[in-house]
Amino acid sequence: MIIHPLHAWDLSPREAIRLQEDLRQRVVIRPLRRAVRLVAGADVAYHRGSRMAFAGVVVMKLDNLQVVETVTAAAEVHFPYIPGLLTFREGPVLLAAFEKLRTVPDAVLFDGQGIAHPRGMGIASHMGLWLQLSTAGCAKNRLVGEYEPVGEVKGAASPLRYHTATIGAVVRTRSGVKPVFVSPGHLTSVEDSVRLVLQATGRFRLPEPVRLAHLLVNETRRKQEKMKRSLNELEAG
Repeated sequence: MIIHPLHAWDLSPREAIRLQEDLRQRVVIRPLRRAVRLVAGADVAYHRGSRMAFAGVVVMKLDNLQVVETVTAAAEVHFPYIPGLLTFREGPVLLAAFEKLRTVPDAVLFDGQGIAHPRGMGIASHMGLWLQLSTAGCAKNRLVGEYEPVGEVKGAASPLRYHTATIGAVVRTRSGVKPVFVSPGHLTSVEDSVRLVLQATGRFRLPEPVRLAHLLVNETRRKQEKMKRSLNELEAG
């Protein structure tokens, strides 16, 4: 899969904030221009006690949620954890995984924010610019914005507003379960992002591509940790 480089990653937090403010001007929020047949989900897990991070991408058919392709990548993380600057920590390893894909998805869902971000540049928006694909964020927690209570049944939604603008929606993906926070990342709209998340959601709270990407990276992490323990035991014994 082709990646579209935008900038270097070795930035200070202050430089990263300035870059987000510049990049937000490039984000395009609009209805989807074509039907989504293939949807991808992406997630990152961290190796305990080290800087190693594992990224995973799962591509699925949207109509039946069958897996088409999975890829993983590993890399050391050097940027600190700072709320609002997640992409500078996870972006490089995510792009290393996307670069391995043979299948190009029509849209990508991220476990994080799109424009529902203090500077309108959550991980889904930022990665959308690098990938030049339609992207949306589906986060478990709110970062910014206000909303009215959401109905209890699956599919209920309430607009998420920030500084008078609608930046996303709070969506019930499973009846009686906590809602998720959906926002467009790039080349899609609030309405289409909500529709895509609901279409990609099965029996669980998170959309299947994101949920399976989460399981994939954690299984990869566990295997690496087990291998490292085995090597340490061999060296000690």
